[in-house]
Amino acid sequence: MESTVTFINDIIWSNALILLCLGAGIYFSVTTRFLQVRYVREMVKLLFGGKTSDKGVSSFQAFAIAISGRVGTGNIAGVATAIAMGGPGAVFWMWAIAFLGASSAFIEATLGQIYKQVQDGQYRGGPAFYIEKGLGIRWYALLFAGATILSTALFLPGVQSNSIALSAKAAFDIPVEITGAAVTALLALIIFGGVKRIGQVAEVVVPFMAGAYILMALVVIALNITQVPAVLGLIIRSAFDIEPAFAGIFGMAVSWGVKRGIYSNEAGQGTAPHAAAAAETSHPVKQGLVQAFSVYVDTLFVCTATALMILFTGQYNVVNPAGGFIVENVPGLAIGSEFTQAAINTHFPSLGSGFVAIALLFFAFTTIMAYYYIAETNLSYLLSNSNNKWLVQALRVMIMAATFYGSIKTAALAWTIGDIGVGMMAWLNIIAIFLLRKPAFKAFKDYEEQRKAGLDPVFHPKKLGIENTDEWEG
Repeated sequence: MESTVTFINDIIWSNALILLCLGAGIYFSVTTRFLQVRYVREMVKLLFGGKTSDKGVSSFQAFAIAISGRVGTGNIAGVATAIAMGGPGAVFWMWAIAFLGASSAFIEATLGQIYKQVQDGQYRGGPAFYIEKGLGIRWYALLFAGATILSTALFLPGVQSNSIALSAKAAFDIPVEITGAAVTALLALIIFGGVKRIGQVAEVVVPFMAGAYILMALVVIALNITQVPAVLGLIIRSAFDIEPAFAGIFGMAVSWGVKRGIYSNEAGQGTAPHAAAAAETSHPVKQGLVQAFSVYVDTLFVCTATALMILFTGQYNVVNPAGGFIVENVPGLAIGSEFTQAAINTHFPSLGSGFVAIALLFFAFTTIMAYYYIAETNLSYLLSNSNNKWLVQALRVMIMAATFYGSIKTAALAWTIGDIGVGMMAWLNIIAIFLLRKPAFKAFKDYEEQRKAGLDPVFHPKKLGIENTDEWEG
């Protein structure tokens, strides 16, 4: 099974997908005149400006749901894996895909808002919706919805629960079966409460978990402040194959940096538009900007915090593609969250394992919550207006089973299956948002013109020639 899964993953994650992700980020950055730089202040302002309604969540709740999906095990174990497989230079390529990907995230989130609709009394939207309404290609939309349900309900939850279980085993010697059962039971309490409960939990838990983790990282950085220039230099030199110690693995640095960057921040993957569509807002671009900022929070803040802690303390190994290790600073240390645990233990003996285990619990659990929301949204799309509640219940059981199974299977298999899920969605979504770029560009131009006129932008799609936007026209 593992050889088959690896074979499929190698096909999906060929250089073509990496070039597609980088190319899309460059294209959208240039065509929007690098909005991810020009509108940073506006992003923060809009983050706290929206309100809830009977049909939608607030901008901040939608942001929190999206961050729940973005900030997960990829921010701890994923960063460590990128360094282990691609050297310190992989961190630079994670930054690059985050910076460029913020523009892709803006486009997909804006499209999610433009083509949202009301189902079951609440806003629903995402790639399946904008593919059908914007492109008019029903089979493509069905393909994305099916691939997304497979990915978010079966393939991806196991990565998160596996990391929770392994870190709890390492820190507190709790059997993985016990951890898996506890996480699954807690998940049931939340997902059976519906989308509103997910938003309510996310807006409380997400700021707390991200803030506590970044605070710990700042303490470690402060204790190593004199090393900042040297570590940044190491990252940049390694990224371009200049650092002698990591010469010859440029391709691995790019590949693993982009792969783990996309896995972590999900820019262009097609997950965040589901949360973006749920927001109550007066103009799609407002939520597009908020979601672009969430990419920065994920990678430039949380992932960077992990990377600096690991590199400052030297608690990492780098695998040689030809066999053995290029650098083996910590013999016998497994690749993953153990790097981060060892880094914190360097300054706070006996604290690192427990702190990382608890951080992973919050990070990964909220990500599984977001996965369920995305899976339910796509199931709702497939069912249209039919009332098949038993299918929703079946979906809940399926994601709970995948969560428990993921906690007891091997880490390598869990990550490879997760990568397949991310890759499938990225291929389908990036092609779709490129084909649908014109409605997003029209909305962005309209937003800029209204702001220049001193107005609080309000969206009128008919004036812009954008069709199939029934919710906005109503």
